[in-house]
Amino acid sequence: MSIWQAIILAIIEGLTEFLPVSSTGHMVLAEAVMGIKPDEFTKMFTVVLNFGAILSVLVLYFKRFFKSFKFYFQLLVAFIPTMVLGLLLDDYIEMVLGSPITVAINLVLGGIVLLFVDSQFRNANGNEEDISYKKSAMIGFFQSLAMFPGVSRSAATIIGGQLQGLNRKTAAEFSFFLAVPTMFAASAYKVLKGYEVLTPAHIPVIVIGNIVALIVALLSIKFFINYLTKYGFKIFGYYRIVLGLVFIGAYLFGIELTID
Repeated sequence: MSIWQAIILAIIEGLTEFLPVSSTGHMVLAEAVMGIKPDEFTKMFTVVLNFGAILSVLVLYFKRFFKSFKFYFQLLVAFIPTMVLGLLLDDYIEMVLGSPITVAINLVLGGIVLLFVDSQFRNANGNEEDISYKKSAMIGFFQSLAMFPGVSRSAATIIGGQLQGLNRKTAAEFSFFLAVPTMFAASAYKVLKGYEVLTPAHIPVIVIGNIVALIVALLSIKFFINYLTKYGFKIFGYYRIVLGLVFIGAYLFGIELTID
């Protein structure tokens, strides 16, 4: 992987991590298009970019992380389902379900669900004071669905929040906050599990990638909250469906999407 390829992937990560469109799915597809071999470092790099995205949430919402202990317990309750299922199923899902065609199918299915939720729960008015531990746990179970490439962690948690009666902004912001422990744990786990694949040449790629992801994610979050409050999720649902269908069409017409 070259520096320029790493920068492109970092831009994609920063743009899509907090949008309900699947950052992992986009990077899998981008890697296929750019001909990046899915070796162990590439898989690690895709996850380690999360550090830059995490930092963007901490920068933008710094004060919220010092609001109350209840806030931390809510995040812990929501994080547990993903932690347990991730430890049990991570290797299997990565091995069996990480192909571009699987990602494309999940993009389409997720887009359809997003359109349904946007139309049926647009008038939900629950705010952060309405987030109980039970609702936190339910959002956490929805987040665990994002282990399947192409589902989108952001989409799953926002949908989960809306189904629990939260308004769009509150559901999106709780999704951002939940990303911090979830993505940090996933990144740390991936590094500890496969650090032996790292070489000195990989360090600048990782550092530059995370800096780019941080800057782009800062802009992406601000845009998303403003857009979401005014217009909802429809454009993201349609985008997922169109993108997924494009890659499904490419697959059906025999256009190669993977590099052996």
